[in-house]
Amino acid sequence: MSEAPAEGRGTVAAFDVDGTITTRDCVVPFMRRITGARRIVPRLGVRAHQTLPTLLRRDRDRLKALASAAAFRGHRESEVRRRGAEFAQFVHDHWLRSDTMERFAEHRTAGHTIVLVSASFEVYLQPLAELLGAHGVLATKLAASDDVLTGALDGPNCRGPEKVRRLHAWLDQHHGGRSGLRVEAYGDSPGDREMLADADVAHWVNRGRAA
Repeated sequence: MSEAPAEGRGTVAAFDVDGTITTRDCVVPFMRRITGARRIVPRLGVRAHQTLPTLLRRDRDRLKALASAAAFRGHRESEVRRRGAEFAQFVHDHWLRSDTMERFAEHRTAGHTIVLVSASFEVYLQPLAELLGAHGVLATKLAASDDVLTGALDGPNCRGPEKVRRLHAWLDQHHGGRSGLRVEAYGDSPGDREMLADADVAHWVNRGRAA
């Protein structure tokens, strides 16, 4: 990834990924690349006693955890990261939104710090950030032990209030806090509302353009 501006002050642009930077969701396609839909669905079916109530409650975080367990448990972390890099290249070449990327490029030209803040998986967003020239990645992580994915998430799903918490923690670590910074945020879904509300300037991205 690119180095953050040396002075550590100025503007920080926080971008959601799925539907904001990209033209479509990336989570499910990546899961299918790793395990295949024909295997994920039966594995979720085995846990129907957990899956069905989760669907009825519309608990997106719990559903993400169950789907991640079905898709990733037992896979080598190193192999998933290798395939994550390949997927990142594919997303970079085929699924980027031209309108949002124009804004992204404007921030880069102005020397602003750019951070990806997303519920998508860190295993492919890290290499995507390097391709885009972003300075940081705050995303959903997969837990591993001895190079084997456990199927659990390493920490909370990075959506809603968790985006704000993670972004503030990153700003504390890399910029000494939020004070003195101008934060611009880009998002397209209910999971981005808290981050948009917390920003100095919020950009709601719809299917037409970033507004």
